[in-house]
Formats: sequence, C-alpha cells, structure tokens
Amino acid sequence: MFHLPSDGRIAVRASARNRFWEKDTVSPMRLLIVEDDRGIACAVQRGLEAEGFVTVVAHDGIDGLWLAQEESFDVIILDLMLPGLSGYEVCRRLREEESQVPILMLTAKDGEHDEADALDLGADDYLSKPFSYTVLLARIRALLRRAPVARGPLLTAGDLTLDPASRRCWRGVDEVRLSTREFALLELLVRRQGQVLSRAVIAENVWDAELDIDSNVVQVYIGYLRRKVDEPFGRHDIETIRGGGYRLADPRSVGIPGSTP
Repeated sequence: MFHLPSDGRIAVRASARNRFWEKDTVSPMRLLIVEDDRGIACAVQRGLEAEGFVTVVAHDGIDGLWLAQEESFDVIILDLMLPGLSGYEVCRRLREEESQVPILMLTAKDGEHDEADALDLGADDYLSKPFSYTVLLARIRALLRRAPVARGPLLTAGDLTLDPASRRCWRGVDEVRLSTREFALLELLVRRQGQVLSRAVIAENVWDAELDIDSNVVQVYIGYLRRKVDEPFGRHDIETIRGGGYRLADPRSVGIPGSTP
C-alpha cells in the first residue's frame, strides 16, 4: 500500500519509455493535486514528477478550486475531506461550470455511499487510502487515455486555432498555454470575432455575471491574452475600442476605425 519512505521519496522509474505524456503530446501533462496531508501530497508529487508529469499542489479546497478555475490541467487528484471547501463541493462547482477535466477522488473514507456520492457529483474515478502508488498511476493513465465523449469543431481566426474540447490553443503551429479563464475569454472573442464586446457582456459570459463590471479584471485578462497570443507573434489582433469594449479583429477586415492595440 502507499507509504512514504523515511527520506521522503517514492522509488519510481523515470525512463523515457515510462513517461506517458511523451508518447502522445508535445507538452507534458499537467496534474493538480489537492490534498491537505502534506506528507502524502509531497510523496505523490515527487512520484508523478519522476514519471514526467508537471504537478501543482494545493492544500485546501479554496486554493484547489481557484487553481482549477484559473489554470489548465489534464487531471485533478482531489482529496475528499479538505479544509475550506470539501472535495465534494470543489467537484460540484467545477461540473456546474461545465469543466470536463477528469477528476480522481482520493480519500480516507471507505464506504460505498461515499464513492457513489463522489461519482454522482461528477468525479471520474475514486481511490481509497491507503492506496498503492502503482494503482494510482494506472488510474491516472487510464483517465488520460479516455477520449472526450463529444468533440466539437475547432475554432479559427486567421492563424489562431482553439480546440474547445481539450481547451488548447495554437498560434500557427505554436501551442499557447492558457488558463481556464483566459481560454474562456479568448473563445468568446473568437466566436464573436469582428464584434465589439463590452465589459458587461464579457463579464456575463466569462465570469457568469459574478464580476463587478466596475473592476479592472476584464482589462487585466485582456492584457494576459495579448502577452500570450499577440505580442510574442508580433500581432495586434485583440483590439480596444474606445468607449465600446474589446474586439478580436476579423482577419477578413482591415483598417477598421476606432481601435487601438
């Protein structure tokens, strides 16, 4: 079963043939570990990083939910009993927001009702402590192999391509890593390219109207996007429309008045 060695390390092989992500993707798979037991979190993190995964750790439900909303992950390993917000509540909120990231519940509880509740709330798999690290790794790999149930069409705007199913973005042949919120904002701009979107419209569609439209959060995220999808490529596609809002330039149109980079 799962035990943390005295030196704090998990003995795992890290050869290239054992690194799952190297077989299928250019970028390493990103895993979020939400676990309040720091010993277990550290051990799992070390083992997974030795296998070639990129990991981010949160020790309570509030931080875990925020990271899951703001960054992009391929799998979330979520403890059930967490301070701040329970794993149940984190899972429920993510599914309410239509996040499709696979969730593996990790818990000390050992009852079929707990397992059923977790699965009913949207978890994809369930593992009780104490657990075998080998089984944990196998469960993660199984989740990564599962194809999306439904894959919609790619979205394009010039050489900008978005895959809403996997939440991946490319500028030409270069993949651009976006957080969940950044992707949602860019997806809205791409779907309505050429249209001027006010801060209120953006807040309603990206933040579910929970955002104070007098805040500068929309402006801040527009800046994030520009620094990721425009500036590195010498582009100025995301435009500020004076007195109007923001617009993704329609590649079929040139010289549209009233816009600034």
